[in-house]
Amino acid sequence: MGKSEELFELAVTRMPGGVNSPVRSFRAVGGVPRFIRSGKGCRLTDEDGAEYLDYIGSWGPMILGHAHPAVLQAVMETAARGLSFGAATALEVELAGQMIRMVRPLEMVRMVNSGTEAVMSVLRLARAYTGRDRIIKFEGCYHGHCDSMLVKAGSGALTAGVPDSPGVPAAVAADTLNARYNDSQSVEDLLNQYSGQVAAVIVEPVAANMGVVPPEPGFLQSLRDLCDRHGCLLIFDEVITGFRLAPGGAMDYFGIEADLAVYGKIIGGGMPVGAYGGRQDIMKMVAPSGGVYQAGTLSGNPVAMAAGLAVLQQLEKNPGIYGHLEGLATRLEQGLYSLPATRVNRCGSLLNLFFTDRPVRDLDSARTSDLSRFSSFFAGMLKRGILFAPAQFEAWFLSQAHTEKDILETLAAVAAWKEEQ
Repeated sequence: MGKSEELFELAVTRMPGGVNSPVRSFRAVGGVPRFIRSGKGCRLTDEDGAEYLDYIGSWGPMILGHAHPAVLQAVMETAARGLSFGAATALEVELAGQMIRMVRPLEMVRMVNSGTEAVMSVLRLARAYTGRDRIIKFEGCYHGHCDSMLVKAGSGALTAGVPDSPGVPAAVAADTLNARYNDSQSVEDLLNQYSGQVAAVIVEPVAANMGVVPPEPGFLQSLRDLCDRHGCLLIFDEVITGFRLAPGGAMDYFGIEADLAVYGKIIGGGMPVGAYGGRQDIMKMVAPSGGVYQAGTLSGNPVAMAAGLAVLQQLEKNPGIYGHLEGLATRLEQGLYSLPATRVNRCGSLLNLFFTDRPVRDLDSARTSDLSRFSSFFAGMLKRGILFAPAQFEAWFLSQAHTEKDILETLAAVAAWKEEQ
């Protein structure tokens, strides 16, 4: 028995399912999760010493690769001065300024500790600003585990087959309305049905929690137009897309300005973090400027701020990173089409593979993927040292540290698995 197996046996006696986040459990693909000891560049090493070419990237933050020297230096220098003060620091101001400079529609930012916390806070703010209660989200989109968003959710909730979580009060769920992704008519129908009651439409500009599902041409613009027409706010959940698709995230990439946006992952460089921001007239309603209360002991933690600032500075100084990522992702996408009856969805350096012969444009079509075949594919790749997300409905992430050689290694492993079938 290897160390990962030993650790997992112990972990299930101490933590629910042996993990601290459901998708890490490997339950969707079978087998025992790998317990990771270290990471460098685009490679991970587990507790048994086995090395993996990593396409998880800590679920998105590691756009520069693991243990990037600039990020490590910033973290170590900051940690040496103290881990947390419960007081304001210059780093909070610097990171907020960096975000505002890179994302033109952002005028003010509030730092929090996770994407879930950012979503919870931004929805409260949207309701306060509009004086309305209802929120429109999209089937299969995941916006964290706050009660009101665990309704037809994606990510681990979808993978586990429980997109509606026990413990969510019916009264809370009643104010969440579900539309179909890439179907603006379904949004318009809800806005007409609940005229004057919808505070905001929240969307992943690229759905990345039912697998990767890019927006079809015109879809995001239609949401902008509908929100303007009906007097509600448009919220982009950029926890995944923020600073990954382009220096200014999805708003930059697609040329659509949201009223509010939430962030996470990359802005913490691998440290726990979240943020929400947007127009100044809305953000000034947040306490202590206004009456919308939100607070956090560790919000703006200096170590997380230092890590995120180092990452964003690298991205700003080296915009060629995005072209590098685009080229590698395109090469991987093309190579994956060697597998029969597959669809590869990609947007920038986000992609994943569906074992279906039909286009994947929403939750219903994503669910046509052959999950048993995906499990076989995952196991075959893992055996060959390639680590993809251990669930069909999760995104794959590329980093600056990946090279053409890594893509060729991956595609060779894909070819070898195909021969076994």
